Amino acid sequence: MNQRRIIELDYLKGVLILLVIGFHLVWFEQLHPFAKQVVYSFHMPGFLLMSGYLMNVGKPPKDFLRMLLWLAVPYIVMESGYIIMASLLPINEHIDRLTPAVFLDRLCLHPLGPYWYLHTLIICEAIYYSIHNSLFLEWFLGMKKIFGLLGKWPYFVLAYFAVYYVLGTLLPLKGVGGGFSFSSALYFLAGAAIRQRGIGFIAFFHPSLLSVLAFATLVFFIDSPNQASFSGALIAYTAISSLLFLFNLFTFSSFHLFAFLGRNSLVLYIFSPIFTILCKHFVPYLQFDPTGLLFLLVSLIVCVAGSLAIAWAMDFTGTSRFFFGRRALS
Repeated sequence: MNQRRIIELDYLKGVLILLVIGFHLVWFEQLHPFAKQVVYSFHMPGFLLMSGYLMNVGKPPKDFLRMLLWLAVPYIVMESGYIIMASLLPINEHIDRLTPAVFLDRLCLHPLGPYWYLHTLIICEAIYYSIHNSLFLEWFLGMKKIFGLLGKWPYFVLAYFAVYYVLGTLLPLKGVGGGFSFSSALYFLAGAAIRQRGIGFIAFFHPSLLSVLAFATLVFFIDSPNQASFSGALIAYTAISSLLFLFNLFTFSSFHLFAFLGRNSLVLYIFSPIFTILCKHFVPYLQFDPTGLLFLLVSLIVCVAGSLAIAWAMDFTGTSRFFFGRRALS
């Protein structure tokens, strides 16, 4: 993978994380329900595709487990805080009675709020890595020659489906099948399959003006976009292709900003919910704009600046290593 492609993926992550933050602003999403449906059909699928594509399954087990650990720590801390908040505040996902059993169910099986992505990512990466490096199962299934010709990606897809249905249907761990999104797993696996076949991410999505026209056409004709449907997958594909096409139209300074945000997308994803909740206090002062775009702009600035400020403070105090396993986040 060359440097050019890495830069483009940083840009793509920067655009997508702004969309994630923007459509977690309750007042703005209520003003634009159809736009929310469209954006929801591709913003997290885009992250899952890139996560599957960029995952390094060649890491030694020790390094891989360390990577999972430093995804799990911020997930546990932030999701735990969200669960406790949901039991105290009158939000849409309010928990009437928080017990240890309810807490563990929400933390391990049915995550609340925006941190479901980390939960899904941990599960997908653990299964993908385990199956990709499992020569015993390959031998047991007697498919070594077949998979030697096709590559390992059909193998881990089939094995993953088996694991998914065993855990989610046959065993009493219904949270794995219920709280764990099947469509999200497919997007992750699609990204991994693209990588396994040796296809460049940019080449696969083939940015072009035609993709922009296709995206606009799909949005115009599809009433209820959904990432779990075939039409939702088409929207996700054309949206990502369109964003990559627009990459070439940005000025250097604009592109540099998006790429910077993309490199810090994990920080923005984890800490921005703290500020999206606070931004509701801007609504009475910005209601004069019926489009909500001014509210969106102000809120994005606050959420991004606030999240980066937390990251920089953690770097300065040295607490980043205890939360993310790194000396510096930004």
